[in-house]
Amino acid sequence: MEEEPLVNVIARLPGRVLAGMGLSLAAFCFSDMVLAADTLKEPQPFEAQYRLEVRDWPGATITHSLSNEGNHWLSDMRFSITVARGQEFSRFSLDGNDTHALLFNSSYSVLGVGDSYQLNENDIPSLDRQTALFDLSRRAGQENCTESAPCTIEFVDQKGRDEHFQYYVSGKNVYAPATISVPAGEFETLNVSLIDTEKPDRVLQINFHPDWPGLILSAVYQKEGRRETQLTLTNFNPNGGATP
Repeated sequence: MEEEPLVNVIARLPGRVLAGMGLSLAAFCFSDMVLAADTLKEPQPFEAQYRLEVRDWPGATITHSLSNEGNHWLSDMRFSITVARGQEFSRFSLDGNDTHALLFNSSYSVLGVGDSYQLNENDIPSLDRQTALFDLSRRAGQENCTESAPCTIEFVDQKGRDEHFQYYVSGKNVYAPATISVPAGEFETLNVSLIDTEKPDRVLQINFHPDWPGLILSAVYQKEGRRETQLTLTNFNPNGGATP
């Protein structure tokens, strides 16, 4: 049976092992989406650590960094435990509110056996999932995506296969951030619900910080109403800025 790589754990947060986590306008099907702001938040470099808890797996620490490399940005996630290790990174560029994927790399091993994948710019018709995660966090709360009228996200997995999700921002007032307390501290947050359109019994809820695109505060992946995976921010180190 093929093991899935780390970042599927956040879009089937190792049901798929880091997608727990994710789009230019072409990557989103935004037929009913209206941006509430003309300009989205600019990215800021940071380093973060998360505690990953997966049902029937040992817990792990995930390190996540977002860094500027001149004309583009690099999002890097990696983890290592006794029996497994994995890494995913994505390079992308920004043009105003649009995000453009340039390169995606994913590698993993379980008990010394694994695989690696690489997608170049021409292999990514929409966005890769690392870039999609960043872009989704940047747009969350800035558009009219509700539970009754969700927006649609399209991106590709590590093999270049299309993924289709719907999402909306939860809360009494989606344009007013709530607060959340995690081991790294107390932060403002926007809660985003992601639903696999092909398997609607699978729901991923991610808390993003509204002012730090790409920063995950917590995430929970549920399958048939049961929690499969949980991700929690344990350490946050802003690079060149103040803690939010």
